[in-house]
Amino acid sequence: MSTKVLNRNEIMQVIEMGPTIEAVENVYKMKSAGEAVAWPTVFHIFEEGVRDMDIRSGYLPGDHIFGHKTIGFFGGNAERGLPTLMASINLFDEFTGQTIGILEGAYITGVRTGAAGAIGAKYLAKKNPETLFVLGAGNQAAYQIGAMITVFPGLKKVYVADLLFPENAVAFVSKIRDRLADELGIDASGVAFEATNEPEVTVPQSDVVITVTPSREPVIKKEWVRPGMHFSTVGSDMEGKEELDPEIFANAKVFVDDMEHCIEAGEVEIPVKKGIIAAENIHEIGTLIASGVTGRTSDDDITIYDPAGMALLDIAAAKVALELAEKKGLGTTVEL
Repeated sequence: MSTKVLNRNEIMQVIEMGPTIEAVENVYKMKSAGEAVAWPTVFHIFEEGVRDMDIRSGYLPGDHIFGHKTIGFFGGNAERGLPTLMASINLFDEFTGQTIGILEGAYITGVRTGAAGAIGAKYLAKKNPETLFVLGAGNQAAYQIGAMITVFPGLKKVYVADLLFPENAVAFVSKIRDRLADELGIDASGVAFEATNEPEVTVPQSDVVITVTPSREPVIKKEWVRPGMHFSTVGSDMEGKEELDPEIFANAKVFVDDMEHCIEAGEVEIPVKKGIIAAENIHEIGTLIASGVTGRTSDDDITIYDPAGMALLDIAAAKVALELAEKKGLGTTVEL
């Protein structure tokens, strides 16, 4: 039995933001139409805050594939000269069970997560937003910015904040244009980037706010929010994580990627538990993309998108990477 193996370097050569965004949108529509299946997540903490892992799996009947991603955070890897985020994705044929692909998963996770945050803004933000605020200056911030520029080529200003280590935001901003060009082929020459340590000033100036931190305490305060803003809360992917003041949800239109998972472990978890927003007032983004429900109705609406993450997105993005690799003659075919 033969299968295709793609390492990180090969994936970086083939993955593209545009096709990934399209694949993620299709998964959202299939999921909300009952045409895709996300299976329960297996999660384990080896050492609190230092080592953990989860296994996420699912099935895409329309593509006749199923698969799983095993991903873990290992804080001690920095001292070993290894990435702190380790992941792999396995894809299987629905009819034969044959392994059709084994891919390094961290880079695909980054790109498809960037796609998810931007899709929330695409369908919920005001038309033609010009200013973006990104909370968090880690690796994921680059993919969020790249996806936003892909969806909104008229974006003019991006603020980047790391409130714990402001110097990280300064370093990030100094390199982001080159990184977007080199890794994703995205031209950001028309965008002004600025590191900020004053979110109370720069958040209200922004049309879209994307949060990508592991915070367990609210960072974005209700008094900073003005009418018309959109939030994509990407960092909250585990029970107890929280980036927004829960009271922001009180008057917002709220969408999630997967209802069950987000109520258990997304940004909506705490507002629901506190009774600030009722579960019946939350909708899946797929129903909005398919025009099954109403999203933003005026320029004054406050909108929130909570993508806690699904293996279905990794499976779809990995399939795109395999297809692009085939066209470019990249990857290694091995016998299992």
